[in-house]
Amino acid sequence: MFVSSLLYPIIIYDLIAKYAPAAQQANFQEMKLALSIVLGLWHIGITSLIFIVCIFFSHKIAGPVYKTRRYLEMVKKGGFPGKLFFRKGDYFPELAEDFNSTMEAVQETYKRDFVYISEVNTYLNNLSLVIPDDKRVILDEIKKKLAEIQGRFEGT
Repeated sequence: MFVSSLLYPIIIYDLIAKYAPAAQQANFQEMKLALSIVLGLWHIGITSLIFIVCIFFSHKIAGPVYKTRRYLEMVKKGGFPGKLFFRKGDYFPELAEDFNSTMEAVQETYKRDFVYISEVNTYLNNLSLVIPDDKRVILDEIKKKLAEIQGRFEGT
């Protein structure tokens, strides 16, 4: 954009210089500096406007990407940070909705698994009352692993 916006003042200047009648050539030489200043200011103004608009749009894209990355980092560390929200007017609001529904589904699966592990642990406790002592070592190891898994579920 910067390079292309540099070309239009030069082209306008050349066109006016080439097609101005001979009588106006003298006046044109007097206006040369003023025209150069006006075209240069237009160039600076358009370039500044394009720069500001690009920054505005890039923040509407970069903001959701940044928040999504932070959200995923918190999930990776073992927590569920709640719902993902973007600023009003940010792009990709459907991404936040998809993340929220996915995380809700994962949490529901965790809850069902946690309940099932609790039931299995209860069954194993009842079973440990009737099995021989030599098999209890294995059963105790299974219960220990289940307790470890339950601890991970409770941390989320």
